Amino acid sequence: MKASFAALLAALLCVERVASLTCFHCENEESNWSCMKPKGCDSADKYCVTKFFGGGVGDNKKQSISKYCSPMCPQGGVDIGIMAFSLKCCESDLCNVSGAAGVKSSSLILAAGTLASLLYIFGAKL
Repeated sequence: MKASFAALLAALLCVERVASLTCFHCENEESNWSCMKPKGCDSADKYCVTKFFGGGVGDNKKQSISKYCSPMCPQGGVDIGIMAFSLKCCESDLCNVSGAAGVKSSSLILAAGTLASLLYIFGAKL
């Protein structure tokens, strides 16, 4: 009896508990602060994804942030100055905390570069 109990105890200690990934989850929110709701993922999901879309000029700017679990990593992005789209993924619990800030800051850098170029062109003609 003691031998079977010891074998059962040893087997239980060697078995790892399989825990599913936990990611922040939201759909089409305007603010990253609205995307801080943790959600347990399915066992097939290996990535936390943040999808960011932003665009507009002046006071007419809009952005949309979605966060979710995914079995694959659909990473990529496009930034054309007045519009930006980004998909970022990561592989640890609650790692999709940011609102794809890399796209937003690169959009600012692109806009500053465009403005500097225009000032140079128009300044040279004056």
